[in-house]
Amino acid sequence: MKKLLLGAYALFIACAACSCTSPADEPSAGPLAVTADQGEAQPVMAVTTSSVTHPDWSRDAVIYQINTRQYSEAGTFKAVEADLDRIQSLGVDILWFMPIHPIGVAKRKGRLGSPYAVQDFQAINPEFGTLADFKSLVDAAHARDMKVIIDLVANHTAWDHPLIYEHPEYYTRNAVGEIQHPPETDWYDVADMDYSQQGVREYMSESMLYWVRDVGIDGYRADVAGMVPTDFWNEVRPRLDAVKPVFMLAEWQQPELHEHAFSASYAWRWKEIMQDIVKGDATAIDMAGYYADYQSQWPGGAMRMAYTSNHDQNTWDGTPFEIYGDAYKLAIVLSFVGEGIPLIYNGQESCNDKRLEFFEKDEIKWKSNCDLNTLFKDLILLKTDHPALWNGVAGGRSVKVENDNAQKIFSFIRRKDGRAILAIFNLSEVSQTYRFTDNEPAGDFKEYFSSENRVIVPGESHTLEPWGYRIYVR
Repeated sequence: MKKLLLGAYALFIACAACSCTSPADEPSAGPLAVTADQGEAQPVMAVTTSSVTHPDWSRDAVIYQINTRQYSEAGTFKAVEADLDRIQSLGVDILWFMPIHPIGVAKRKGRLGSPYAVQDFQAINPEFGTLADFKSLVDAAHARDMKVIIDLVANHTAWDHPLIYEHPEYYTRNAVGEIQHPPETDWYDVADMDYSQQGVREYMSESMLYWVRDVGIDGYRADVAGMVPTDFWNEVRPRLDAVKPVFMLAEWQQPELHEHAFSASYAWRWKEIMQDIVKGDATAIDMAGYYADYQSQWPGGAMRMAYTSNHDQNTWDGTPFEIYGDAYKLAIVLSFVGEGIPLIYNGQESCNDKRLEFFEKDEIKWKSNCDLNTLFKDLILLKTDHPALWNGVAGGRSVKVENDNAQKIFSFIRRKDGRAILAIFNLSEVSQTYRFTDNEPAGDFKEYFSSENRVIVPGESHTLEPWGYRIYVR
């Protein structure tokens, strides 16, 4: 049997989609360090440094997730390719496609099944088009300076995957010796793979190499990455990089995945804190603690993906409008200017307010008059133009700016190459007054969204509207 992370299993949210999970909480966050000679907050040195070499193109990247089935009425690669100019106009860099492979029929959920119940890892789902269609899409994205990653579901297969019959020893067994679905989940439509079998590792490695080497993709989003042994990822990453520099995103929340394998991982804790703040169950102090933990407990260079929606959250938890309400724009802005790498789920830029069915055809509601489209474009331009906001080691670490209303006002500054971004957020539903109590933000700035010049003077009183934010550039 493969080695399992039993502690994380106990905290899964058992949902109908095989990629919907909730990780164990991270270690408690300590405060940002204070140096004796300066008396001001400084980023804590990370506990380890990642050996992963990030592709140059990922340093200021923004990820855009594509749900091909629900993207359009056609639900095909050709339909997505026809829309690439619009997607490019947002300024995004990495296109993440949900699984592109044939979906299993045996024990299928719903009429169309879960894309995460993969029937063949080296084939294309005919509902989406042909291999030639997908190659054309990859080439068209590359021509527009965008990269393509695809979902990899390495932990399990569909029940009618050929390996079930050809190599039944590749699967884990229950107490009575039967092939089983992943333990402690309700993912009954998939069979759990056994990574103690070398054949499993070889098959999955070759499948990953195929799409990078022969089709030209630029990396992977690894579904439930922590349910696969870390040493598998550590082994396969250099093999992929030998073909071309790849970007690897882990759907998990575990620092060790960054040490040798992954460029980025899910910031589940960020999402949980942000949602708790909206519900009144957390404060700005908790959010400051998240970033302090990021700096002290995670390998240097690790990118953590902050997001306000994705395929799981939209279907099972609710739309961002339902979850965040009046705080939605603030959450988007923080996901872009805080440390980490941001994600846009297709349709967010069009104010899609519909929960999309997971196992059926259910098209995104595209709208032409959505102000979020402009907000995303503005934030991507800001991130691209200011190195302080770049990802991982390419960007500047955040330094907490102390204020006298720390329960409600979250403020920090990020610096790089002689430039600075000062960010201030009112994490509450009522107006808040505050004063900066240290000299970190002193100086001349321009507010990014209003273009108003402002001299920041410590001790001077300021007021922010409910769920308000100010992003100052120097």
